[in-house]
Amino acid sequence: REALTVHAWQDESMTLAWEKRVRVQFEGDAHVQEDSCGFNGPNAWIVDGATTLLEPLDLPAASNPQWLAQQLNTVLAESTASTGGVRALLAGVLSTIDVRATELVGLERVRFPSAALSLAQLNEQGVEIASLADCSVVVRTHDGDTHLVRAELADTRVELEAARRTVDAQERARLLCLDRERRNTPGNVWVARREPEAADHAHVVQLGPPELMVMASDGAWRAVDLGIVAGLEQFLERTSTTLGALALLHELRAHQERIGELADDATILTLAPRPTPSPQP
Repeated sequence: REALTVHAWQDESMTLAWEKRVRVQFEGDAHVQEDSCGFNGPNAWIVDGATTLLEPLDLPAASNPQWLAQQLNTVLAESTASTGGVRALLAGVLSTIDVRATELVGLERVRFPSAALSLAQLNEQGVEIASLADCSVVVRTHDGDTHLVRAELADTRVELEAARRTVDAQERARLLCLDRERRNTPGNVWVARREPEAADHAHVVQLGPPELMVMASDGAWRAVDLGIVAGLEQFLERTSTTLGALALLHELRAHQERIGELADDATILTLAPRPTPSPQP
């Protein structure tokens, strides 16, 4: 099987594309759905809009993060493979967002909504993944290894500072707002917003040929954080079928209700590569 898989991957008469196994989304408790995900040809993506903390702009959606998540989803769905790989594709997508943003809000950047985003692209070597902030991508490659690809947990710096100083809720909220204002500047967290240069700061990883890939927003990853699943392999197995993913998120929601935790939007997109014949001339 391994020999056949490698041969098919290297066959120049085949075009690489993704095949959907699971797509499940649960809305959170505090706001409208601000996640999005999708795939088209060799590209696959997941977007997790950041909850509004600064004074919102007047964007045409139920919330600013929802507008950004929907726009990123649309632009990515219209994008094709890029010869420059995922970093070039990501820069192009953010450039398009910047153009659309200018039409609506001029040059405003600090108050513009942001999102965590992971983008995967099949290529001749396997799969290349670019991540901004804290969506999680779990990939099982054909050599049997399982990999976690993620950039930086979005609010980690704030949590560390709050713990170091033992601040109250009001001061923690102030630190969170300050962190948002500093995003996409040198030395701070880089996210998907409207700056094309954010692509230069994305965490990019090249992996070998994938057997299965799961893309998850941080709301779905809470199943790992809370110990409902014990690590990467179990998360991959539980999310490899629609029924399994639905059961996992139902279990997560029930647990969050028991412990009094506000549930975030949770999105799971599970894909496998599907080589398809290239069009004949």
